[in-house]
Amino acid sequence: MRLTPSPAPSANTRLIAAMPWVFVLIWSTGFIVARFGMPHSPPLSFLAWRYALSVLAFGIWVSVSGANWPQGRAQWGHLAVTGLLMQAGYLGGVWSAVKLGMGAGTIALLVGLQPVLTALWLASRSAAGPARSPGAARRQWLGLGLGLLGLFLVVRHKLGAGELHAANLALALLALAGITVGTLYQKAHVAACDVRSAGLVQMGAAFLVTLPLALLEPEVMDWGWPLVASMAWSVGVLTLGGSSLLYLLIQRGAATQVTSLMYLVPPCTALMAALLFGEPLSADMLAGMVLTALGVALVVRQP
Repeated sequence: MRLTPSPAPSANTRLIAAMPWVFVLIWSTGFIVARFGMPHSPPLSFLAWRYALSVLAFGIWVSVSGANWPQGRAQWGHLAVTGLLMQAGYLGGVWSAVKLGMGAGTIALLVGLQPVLTALWLASRSAAGPARSPGAARRQWLGLGLGLLGLFLVVRHKLGAGELHAANLALALLALAGITVGTLYQKAHVAACDVRSAGLVQMGAAFLVTLPLALLEPEVMDWGWPLVASMAWSVGVLTLGGSSLLYLLIQRGAATQVTSLMYLVPPCTALMAALLFGEPLSADMLAGMVLTALGVALVVRQP
C-alpha cells in the first residue's frame, strides 16, 4: 500500500504558530526599555508621546494598506475602552510604579497574577472552570499553579525590603486590573476587525486620557539618545508589534491561554537583563523558568 506523505505546513501556519512566542519576546523588552528611558523622562509624558507617535504610525499604515475601519459606533466605543484599559491603564500603572521606586521584578510579579485572575473570573462564570472538560480544567489549573510558583522563584530575589509603599502598590494594582479587565472585555465585546485600524483607535483613546495628566508632571524630558532609542523601540516594536500581536492573540485564542503567556515575560526579562546588564541568574531563577514554561505548556496545550 502506498502512503501519501502529509503536506508540509504552510508559511502562514508556521507564522501563526510562532505568534505567541514572538509576542513574549517583544513584550519582555518593555522593562528593558524602561531601564534605558525612565531616568530621562516622567512616565506619563513618555507615554503621551508614545501614543501620539503610535497614532501617526498606525494612521500611515492604514492609509497605505487600505485597511478597513471598525464597523459601527459600538465597535469604536469597545475599542476605545480596551485602549483605555490595556494601554493607558496598564502602561500608565507600570511605568508610574517603576518611577516611584518599585523594582522591575516586583511589578512583574504583581502583573504576572493576571492569568490567575483571568482563570478565577472564567471559573466563576462557568461550572467547568477555565476549560470545557473536567480533565482539561484540572490540567489548566495545575499549569496556572506551576506558572505562578515559577514566576515567584524568578523574581523573589528582587523583592527588597522597603521597596513597596501605598502609592506604587496602588499603581501596580491599577496596571494589573487594566490588563486583566481589558483582555476579558476585548474577548467579550470586540468583534473581529483589522488590527491596524483597531490599534489606531486604541492608541488614540489612550492618548486623549494620558495627555492632560502628562501636562501636570513637573519633570522635563531629556531628549538624549537613550530617550530617543527607547521611544523608537516603544513605538516601532512594542506598540506596532507587541500590541498588535496581543490583539490578534486575544481574537484567536481563549482568554486563559492568551493571558498564561504573561507568565513567560518575567523569566524572559530576567534573561535579557542578565545578558545586557550583567544581572545574576540564580539557581532558583533557572528552576522558576523551567516551572513557568511547563505551566504555560499545560495551559495552552490543545486537546
